[in-house]
Amino acid sequence: MQAAKAIVEASEICKPGMSVKVIDLMEWIHPRMHVIERYCFLQGVKHLPSLYGFLYQKTREATPLTALLKKFRQSSLHRLLELIQQERPTVLVSTFPPASAALSVLKEKKMTSLTAVTIITDHSDHSYWIHPHTDLYLVGSQEVGEALLKKNVPLHKIVVTGIPVRPSYNNKPSCKKQLREKLGLDPSAFVVMVMGGGFGMIKGTFIEQLKSNQFPPHVQFVFVCGRNVKLLHRMSEALEGRRNVLLKGYIDGIQDWMACADVLITKPGGLTTSEAQALQLPMMLFESTLGQELDNANYLTSKGVAVWCEEDRLPEQLQRLMDNPAMLQAMREKAGRSRQQHAAIHAVRQIMSQSAPAVKYGYV
Repeated sequence: MQAAKAIVEASEICKPGMSVKVIDLMEWIHPRMHVIERYCFLQGVKHLPSLYGFLYQKTREATPLTALLKKFRQSSLHRLLELIQQERPTVLVSTFPPASAALSVLKEKKMTSLTAVTIITDHSDHSYWIHPHTDLYLVGSQEVGEALLKKNVPLHKIVVTGIPVRPSYNNKPSCKKQLREKLGLDPSAFVVMVMGGGFGMIKGTFIEQLKSNQFPPHVQFVFVCGRNVKLLHRMSEALEGRRNVLLKGYIDGIQDWMACADVLITKPGGLTTSEAQALQLPMMLFESTLGQELDNANYLTSKGVAVWCEEDRLPEQLQRLMDNPAMLQAMREKAGRSRQQHAAIHAVRQIMSQSAPAVKYGYV
């Protein structure tokens, strides 16, 4: 939902007063079951990541299997049609592959003629994003655009905007020292931000390294556990009294904390890494077997803005970066050259151009 929220904020900048509504498609279609479905999916990803990665690669190209998986039950389509009739949008914008599939099927069945826009939120050309009745694809990089062309998506349907992040990520602080003092961080410390714990990426090896003082004393770790309260409590118990470890739950204004950091350690999700890239924050990426995350990681490492993080060798890898400020500076500069500035603003302008003078949009 973060990409949709970024588009909403950008819409308020581009055209104040424009009516925008964000809908969680799966919650709308299955009001009672979506929480269970989401939990089962996340548990499957957490405990069987290799299986998820295998299936992702098997369905990367369009096949009869992928065509079957893209089909929606008639009841689900009618629920989506009810939503469209209720909200009466001018344009439908999807940041979620199943929503893109559903919109395309509705258009195929002549159940709607609304413009359908898909925002691809990973550096990926996976088939689950690509549908015959999508009118416009907004993609994160030139590489993704070229990959879509190779899959016979017409050129006029592809625009490189960057992956949308909230407009505030485009405003780097003028004084990092003052911002650190405001957030209670040591202005002279080497600050390492760690994200991705909500998906089980903060593992026992990492915690044991912290407990055994394998990292230099002037490194300040900031762990962001998000809404994973159990992880926050577990880490609080394990790392109690560690002055160089700051544990946070959900943070409102996370961009300020990221702007204070020297390095981000994270799983290679499309939105988080795009936020870091917007702030020119060097990244160390947790190893992942998830297909879209591998696509993101391959893109980011090829651009020189990130390196792989090997958990068993993390202290050594981090020390190497700390000892090599020229490498860190080069990563920042490469992030500055490869990022798509104001991606959300560019995306909104493309969406508005599809149906000028449109005033109402739906995001699913």
